[in-house]
Amino acid sequence: MAEEALPGQILTCERRVWDALVAGDAEADAVTLAEEFLGVYPDGFAGKNSHTGQLDGGPTVARYVLSETRLMRLGPDHVLLAYLAAYLRTGQNVPEEMYVSSIWRRAGAGWINVFSQDTPATGDPVP
Repeated sequence: MAEEALPGQILTCERRVWDALVAGDAEADAVTLAEEFLGVYPDGFAGKNSHTGQLDGGPTVARYVLSETRLMRLGPDHVLLAYLAAYLRTGQNVPEEMYVSSIWRRAGAGWINVFSQDTPATGDPVP
């Protein structure tokens, strides 16, 4: 894979996670996450089962837009994708924003998500 194609490939992987949240598809969500997946969220830690379990009641996100993407190599088989997510939760009227950092590990010909941290956007960036 050409190095210049990597950002697009990782962003496609990240969108699969979001698309699973929009579709309410726990199985699609599960295939994107490593067994040892760790999520760090404002309300605490979550593993793979917690992440997929949030879809037991159906979709959790109505729509989303990812922007301000940044990709950082962490080694030959790991990358960190950071971005701003603007999204609307299912059944809500007020959109939200958060900064997300996701670490992806090469898995065969593809990538798998091993870590994600969500930070609510406050509108007060550090100078």
